[in-house]
Amino acid sequence: MFRGKVPGRAHRDWYHRIDHTVLLGALPLRSMTRRLIQDENVRGVITMNEEYETRFLCNSSKEWKRLGVEQLRLSTVDMTGIPTLANLQKGVQFVLKYQSLGQSVYVHCKAGRSRSATMVAAYLIQMYNWSPEEAVRAITKIRSHVYIRPGQMEILKEFHREIITGAAKDETSYITDMKHVD
Repeated sequence: MFRGKVPGRAHRDWYHRIDHTVLLGALPLRSMTRRLIQDENVRGVITMNEEYETRFLCNSSKEWKRLGVEQLRLSTVDMTGIPTLANLQKGVQFVLKYQSLGQSVYVHCKAGRSRSATMVAAYLIQMYNWSPEEAVRAITKIRSHVYIRPGQMEILKEFHREIITGAAKDETSYITDMKHVD
């Protein structure tokens, strides 16, 4: 919180827009709700925190819902946590749903540096067909204090392999289907 208030090199913005759909940031404090919904068109929130981390400072799932915002909680332990492959896939599908509606998704953890950045990197890998390294570089250009830990980079590489393997399977079945058409 302090770094959002100090001027100069120590200053850190609370959140950043990564593309037309995704915003990456720290805890969405209740005081930010109006700005996120009205100014940023946020209709989905991906919470990478465990429940105890958000209990007092952030909207609950019910509060978000009353405001017309869907929350997806993908609990990941702070500092050492690595999102599961299944949770990365769920999160990306959630973002793609709101992207198709022309709306935004706020992806966060406590500081918007590691757990949430891993989720956003997975989205960029899927959306833009980037390597994990390209996705992390793109995020870091926008939000310089992002820190993807080695275990998080490994799960992003696994996510990337799944996408490549899935695309190869789709291509193979398409070619096989076309042979049967002839």
